[in-house]
Amino acid sequence: MKRINLFIGLTFVLTWGAAWGLMASGGLQNPYAQLVFMSFMLIPALSVILTRLITAEGFKDMRLEPHFKGNVVWYLAAWFLPSLLILAGAALYFLIFPNTFDPSLSTMAAVYQQQGIELQAKSVMITQMLMGIFLAPALNFIPALGEELGWRGYLLPKLCEKFTVPQAALATGVVWGLWHAPMIAMGHNYGLDYPYAPWGGIAAMVVFCIFVGALFAYLSLKVKSAIPAALAHGGLNGMAAASVWFHRGPADPFIGPFPTGIIGGAGFIAAGLICFYLLRGRESTGKGEN
Repeated sequence: MKRINLFIGLTFVLTWGAAWGLMASGGLQNPYAQLVFMSFMLIPALSVILTRLITAEGFKDMRLEPHFKGNVVWYLAAWFLPSLLILAGAALYFLIFPNTFDPSLSTMAAVYQQQGIELQAKSVMITQMLMGIFLAPALNFIPALGEELGWRGYLLPKLCEKFTVPQAALATGVVWGLWHAPMIAMGHNYGLDYPYAPWGGIAAMVVFCIFVGALFAYLSLKVKSAIPAALAHGGLNGMAAASVWFHRGPADPFIGPFPTGIIGGAGFIAAGLICFYLLRGRESTGKGEN
């Protein structure tokens, strides 16, 4: 377990240390906050490199080989499925709460008006949706790969050597969710205006990461590469906020239409449960000292 513990320790110490520094510098109000958050995504990959160097593990099987042959269907799933699940969750949310649906996109229009920008909200939304579906996995690939080299490229395979595959996927999701804790404590994803903040948000993020992580784990293990998980991660990040522009009034991130909500994220919950079930048929590698 020493490599697992070292990787987790390095990832958390480096990320949480930098996050507390950002928190002391204004948190989300810091003009560089989003840039700093993006840099956090590279830390898991850095921790993999450091762990491999410190333990003299070497760099064999970094899970960077794409293995395209015979896996096109899984790459298509990685590219498009996150967007479809986000849209499905949003559709379910607006079916349950039809009064919140705003086809005029007045929220987006108001944002542009405040910035003095004269644009048609609907045309902008169509462009953003198309870019999110077709381009986001590629545009967000590098930072997403920074995370996925750590989570699904290193931690998951190592845990699969010690536990059943579903257990390994579950544990990876929990670690991934907890890794976000200082960001959630600053108001990322859930804000801070809710009971038991930020602990409720941290718990919700862990649950979200468990289900999304099961999907990413399934894609990664199917292809034996972290690349499909990185593409899916990039697609998720690119489309995550799309549904909120159709929402009239403030949205509750714990409910929806954000995919972090219990209803907005229903697509990911269903996909995650299916993936956990399918992962039961995969055997642990049970090899090597890690």
